[in-house]
Amino acid sequence: MSERSEQIQNLLVAGAKRLLAQATESRSLDSDSLVPRIKSSVDKYLLKDDENASDQSIAEFIDELQADDLCLIVACERGDESAWSDLVERFTPTVRSAARSASSNEDGAQDLAQSIWAELYGLRVRADGKPASKLAYYSGRGSLAGWLRAVVAQLAIDQHRKQSRTVQTEDDADFDRLARGGGDGKELFLATAALNPEEAISDKLAGAEMQSALARSIKELSDEDRLLVKLYYFDGLRLREAGSVLGVHEATASRRLTRIHGELRERVESTLITDLGWTKTETEGAFAQVALHLEADLEPLLAAGGAVSGAKVKARK
Repeated sequence: MSERSEQIQNLLVAGAKRLLAQATESRSLDSDSLVPRIKSSVDKYLLKDDENASDQSIAEFIDELQADDLCLIVACERGDESAWSDLVERFTPTVRSAARSASSNEDGAQDLAQSIWAELYGLRVRADGKPASKLAYYSGRGSLAGWLRAVVAQLAIDQHRKQSRTVQTEDDADFDRLARGGGDGKELFLATAALNPEEAISDKLAGAEMQSALARSIKELSDEDRLLVKLYYFDGLRLREAGSVLGVHEATASRRLTRIHGELRERVESTLITDLGWTKTETEGAFAQVALHLEADLEPLLAAGGAVSGAKVKARK
């Protein structure tokens, strides 16, 4: 072993110990259990592009890995049935939600979700006789929930492509929408996913799920609240002007808008966690990235409510 290789190995061992100390549940693992997985991630996502990465860069890369998720997956790979039970219990809502998003009906979603657990457990056997579990592809770079959503989407596309070899269905759009992103979409989507599945498909699905949760939350707003959001964000009115339409002072309109932001965030967060299986950490990260932007394709929802509210306001005046 060269001096540099030995130095990297020492960094990996030290990093594995820090991850174990950071994890809330070590699952009886030791540093030797984590080193191979950490090395694979470092080689693939850091040293592949910069073989002369500094010791600090390597250490920082390791410290950014998801300690709890990584320990859970490695324990599952080592045959820990308790860890497997925890995996299924914790992430069944996530898998089911992603399967519904990737399927055109409930039966298809159920079949897809069951297929995922079989893929993860490793019921198929490789040529060398070892289980062909997809767990081997989890690097720890992104959240496990996000990675699982990516796996579900990839499997949905794989299944669809196999079926389409013999049968041309009319439901291509249901699966193609998962791949949309540029050009005809699918090639770009699959190519990106191949480079880093934890940050490709999961990001697209997470954005779609958050958009859906936001749309649902906006529908639950009162007519006047929807009208205020429409006037301010889409019609370009200032708060003073929007307040005038509603018959309230600018300060009142400002307070209402602040309240609406808070209510939308709470409702979206509740939907993502309760209905779609997101974790608290994932929702916080999503809000930090998008700052609860109101996307243009939500305008029809606001316009519909705004038309009703406008009529009520004018009648009251």
